[in-house]
Amino acid sequence: MFDSEVQRILDFVGRGIGVRIIGAPGSGRTTVVRNVVANLEKTGMAIHFISGLRTHRSIPYAAIKSLGLELRPGRSGVMDMADALASQLSKPGKHVLIVDDIHLLDNESLAVLESVRRRSDCPLIVTAPDSGPISRGQLAVMNSGREALLQLDPLHFEQVHTLVTQVLGSAADADTTARILTKSGGNPRLVVRITETAALSELLIMRGGQWQMTGDTLWNDHLRGTLEALLADLAPEEVTALHTMAILGTARVDVLQKVVQPDVLEGLERRGFLSVMDDHHNGPIAAISPPVIADYFRGQKTLRDRHLLRNKIAGALEGVPQTTQGNSTTADCLSRVLASLRLEKGNDDAVTARHFHDHSAARERTRYERWQANKSATNAAALLRVYWGAPVNVMRATRVCQETSTLNGDPNDVLFLVITRAFPAIYSGQGVSTAVDILKGFAEHNPEQASTAEAAVLFINASHGRVAPMPEPSAEASQAALPGLEGLVQSLLQLYRFRPDAVLSLTEKAEDDDTFPHLRPFLHGLALFAAGRIEDSLVFALDWRAEARRNLDQFGVVASSYVAALGLLYRGYFEEAEYLMSSVFAMGRPGFVVDILYDAMLRLAGLRHATTAISPSLSIASQARSEVPDVGPLPGIGKGAHELVAAETTQPSVFDRLAVKLIKRQMRSGYILEATMTALLCTCLCPGAPVLDLLRKILRDSGVTAHDQMMAVATAVVEGDHKLLGLLLKHYELDADNYQIGMLLRGALKRHVLEGNTAAAEAMAEASSMFAARFPSTNEQLSFNTFRTTPLTEREIEVAALAGHRSNVEIAEHLGISARTVENHISNALRKTGATSRNGLFILVGNSMAAR
Repeated sequence: MFDSEVQRILDFVGRGIGVRIIGAPGSGRTTVVRNVVANLEKTGMAIHFISGLRTHRSIPYAAIKSLGLELRPGRSGVMDMADALASQLSKPGKHVLIVDDIHLLDNESLAVLESVRRRSDCPLIVTAPDSGPISRGQLAVMNSGREALLQLDPLHFEQVHTLVTQVLGSAADADTTARILTKSGGNPRLVVRITETAALSELLIMRGGQWQMTGDTLWNDHLRGTLEALLADLAPEEVTALHTMAILGTARVDVLQKVVQPDVLEGLERRGFLSVMDDHHNGPIAAISPPVIADYFRGQKTLRDRHLLRNKIAGALEGVPQTTQGNSTTADCLSRVLASLRLEKGNDDAVTARHFHDHSAARERTRYERWQANKSATNAAALLRVYWGAPVNVMRATRVCQETSTLNGDPNDVLFLVITRAFPAIYSGQGVSTAVDILKGFAEHNPEQASTAEAAVLFINASHGRVAPMPEPSAEASQAALPGLEGLVQSLLQLYRFRPDAVLSLTEKAEDDDTFPHLRPFLHGLALFAAGRIEDSLVFALDWRAEARRNLDQFGVVASSYVAALGLLYRGYFEEAEYLMSSVFAMGRPGFVVDILYDAMLRLAGLRHATTAISPSLSIASQARSEVPDVGPLPGIGKGAHELVAAETTQPSVFDRLAVKLIKRQMRSGYILEATMTALLCTCLCPGAPVLDLLRKILRDSGVTAHDQMMAVATAVVEGDHKLLGLLLKHYELDADNYQIGMLLRGALKRHVLEGNTAAAEAMAEASSMFAARFPSTNEQLSFNTFRTTPLTEREIEVAALAGHRSNVEIAEHLGISARTVENHISNALRKTGATSRNGLFILVGNSMAAR
């Protein structure tokens, strides 16, 4: 879980720089330190390890004495112990001093360490909480030399998925992972404990190859000790404050301040037990963090019996004025929205997800009660709109659809009710035909809305089958846009057909539809992306997402996040894309319609794993529904592209054949946008003539010219015209395909190495290096790991990395092995990778390691 953090610490220590590791209790500070110790011991470095203990804080010299220093009788003062430790650190060799939980050290031990730090330049690794006051003694120890800071942030969805898989031995489904993340707040210790105890309590069972929840809770009595340890240092008034918040649930800050002292709230927030966020409707709100703490209090009898506390809260809530905040968002620039997204990464996904859940649950409960009192179409539509974005209560949704009276109902509400009734028919296995029959039956009995119902039928058929070729419009028809849902559905079909300019001309003029308010911005953002206006698409989608988050609009968050994820992945912003999608996954599987976008994002997030040696069972894409076709209307909705990239294929010719077959299927279905993005991805990962020819034809037919520079570079790469390639790269003007071209050059390099074309590989390596020097990027390059089916051992990789510029004898001397052993390793590596020469093997291994 912490490989990158451990490597960063090792790099700092290797340069003689100390490291302060900070994080919340349970964030993995001790785990990181122990991994660092294990790695440093392999290098022969002398480790001096001190561990702070809560029970020893009042025992003088307890921490220093744990080192087992040799002291003369009667010499046990601060300076005596400092002399002994400094003497140990001055011995020949490299030394490192490690203090785990420095905030738990006694004052006398801190005094010894301060004295030692003044005499020695030995690097110090320290772990400490990321909140709370730091004493003067602790500062004196930590600030005596050069120091780097490493913050351990809460885990996001993908990391929780990996950790849960490690604990259980196989993956959990998306809803279970989301619930564990939500309850744990991304705290690694709580993730492990919740998972272990839920399995022990049989709240998790294996079903269909994945772990799933047996009920709607993960709380169990086995978690009590873990939570008691987490809360052990709280003062009585802070415990009472958490009791109060457990009763209130998510509440406005001004309400909380009426029943809890402001300084207590500030203390809880500083220590990470209180999370505050802005709510567009109610102003700043606060909730317990991690949320499992609220379950701990609610599970206690003492909470249920605290009548005085409940009366105090009830009295404070009387007469609280309801206020709302204004909403203002303006499109600015890519740097602004990316900066906002990166700033948001420091927030707690779990608390945000729980706030969405609480808001949706409250709306659903209120609207369901209203519908029970009056089963009108208006009340039914109001309730079902909640289920279009938030998780669905299937029993309630079914009951509402069956028992609602449509007599004298508003036509728009009745139509919404019928369309909502059609969607579950698709996802419950009844098939598209059942959904179509429902809508056609409605059209027959309501001729005044037949055109709108037919548009819905067209949408369902096109989204779950194929898009019929569109006839050429007449001059009169092209000037008059269809109104409402009919026009938006026609725009969606144009998007499927990869006609982004036609979509933009309609969406820029059209207004949001009251019945389906998210369809127009979704089409507009995707059309900007399809037209190659990636930055415009990102700014639009991220601004829309920010507004949806403020409005607690889960439908809008999922839809905008999908559009933004496509743009972020296209530009190589993998960390930002993974966080954005992780924040969606943390909310759990959404309701009707957008759940296919949720699955699509799971597959998009899995693309990065699919190009590495990570076990497929750990890929986040395994949580997406598998019973879907290979082709779909939009990128990621069909599973074919992900399965193509994830397949264990090492021969470029085989990859070409499979890619062409998939792209042609997508084109025959009328899903030209998906075919375009598949062809672009395949061309950049493993450029070949068959796929490039298809991509060229699609772009020519669609009239999209935004990728002309990249297509010229790709043609020169595939045709092996290195002179033309050099000129194109020299005169290349920065555009949205900058990342793709870098990926294309690396993909071509690997392909040439696999095919044994050493001269072409060397030329491509030179071109790739020149382009990278001209346009340096901090973004990781996506590329195939060619050691997928036959991975090299660590020793084979080590030998191969030296094979390009050293002889067997030199490699043997360097590694301390025989020349015969080196020869065997190289022979095995050549056989496993398919490389035809030592130089090709060297290029291949070096390129693969750089991509990791």
